[in-house]
Amino acid sequence: MNRDEIMQILPHRDHMLLVDDVVEEDGTAIGHYHVRGDEFFLKGHFPGDPIVPGVILCEILAQSACVLLQGEMDGSKLPVYTGLDKVKFRAPVRPGDTVETRCRILRRKHPFYFGEGTVSVDGRLCVSASFSFAITGA
Repeated sequence: MNRDEIMQILPHRDHMLLVDDVVEEDGTAIGHYHVRGDEFFLKGHFPGDPIVPGVILCEILAQSACVLLQGEMDGSKLPVYTGLDKVKFRAPVRPGDTVETRCRILRRKHPFYFGEGTVSVDGRLCVSASFSFAITGA
């Protein structure tokens, strides 16, 4: 899926759509986002030595995972985080990096979905986490 296709399932727009592409392979969502360096979240984090904030990396992970839930969502549904667990930040992500996410949904109990995922750059693990979502009516 490219950005236009992703926007058909996610409500995120403009500066908060943080996935360039995502594909599903054998129940795993694999997404990418290229950090350009001009993103709003880099302006103050940190001047002269910018790194992508951990919360943004978790958001990239969540947006990537939503492709696995596309059958559950339509224009009236909204995916929201309900939990993050076992989050580990292992390496920084900087401007010029292209992050790759890998996410799986482990358990479903509608409207809740439980998963796990990683964020890496060039094979270097940057973030690992377990998470949960709820699909809510808009």
